[in-house]
Amino acid sequence: MAVVETVLAHTPEPLRRVLIKHRELLKFGIVGGTTFVVDNGIWYLLKLSVLYSKPTTAKAIAIIIATIVSYILNREWSFRTRGGRERHHEAALFFLVSGTAVVVNLIPLYVSRYVLDLEVPHVTRFVQEFADFASGSIIGMLLAMFFRFWGFKRWVFPDELGKRRRDEEPEADVTPLRP
Repeated sequence: MAVVETVLAHTPEPLRRVLIKHRELLKFGIVGGTTFVVDNGIWYLLKLSVLYSKPTTAKAIAIIIATIVSYILNREWSFRTRGGRERHHEAALFFLVSGTAVVVNLIPLYVSRYVLDLEVPHVTRFVQEFADFASGSIIGMLLAMFFRFWGFKRWVFPDELGKRRRDEEPEADVTPLRP
């Protein structure tokens, strides 16, 4: 039994129906959490070792690796019954949507720093760091996550192409669980 099915089997009925209805979103969230750990794990590993003097380079490498992991997990798990384009076309669209999502992620941080002036010397160092975390790591990340989910479903893994992919994988179970 797969991870999601195991979790759903132990979930109370009213919540189970909601989770089954939004199964793709649940899987997408699990992939996002996994790639968040991959991204930050690699970033800290690199910036605390071989790239200690180059944290931005370390972050760039971590983002690239996490994005590749995200593509593989989303294609093979979250949206496995969708899509069906040639891989190079699908991958190009995936990385285009992901690149745009990086810009979406940066907008709240930009507004916080440069429009609202939440930076030293206008505010204390603590307020600046808290505003950076709230705007960049929470608000920006959530906006980018919803943009990616919408973009992936709309352009990268569209359902109208999913019939071809589902026909190729007859064992793919897309039916809801029964208790």
